[in-house]
Amino acid sequence: MDITVKGMTCDGCAVAVKRAAEASAPGATVRVDLRAGRVSVEGKAERAAVAAAIERAGFTVEAP
Repeated sequence: MDITVKGMTCDGCAVAVKRAAEASAPGATVRVDLRAGRVSVEGKAERAAVAAAIERAGFTVEAP
């Protein structure tokens, strides 16, 4: 699944988003594209759980 994230402006932001997504989807593969503002999650993961974790980390998730 791909999730568009607003507010990622630096490598530190990308790391924070990746950690939040990984924590909400154990075992899934998470990739963050800072320039595109996108997070890709492959594996068992619920979009709502990943989005909520990213928002708790201080970022905005766009609706699908």
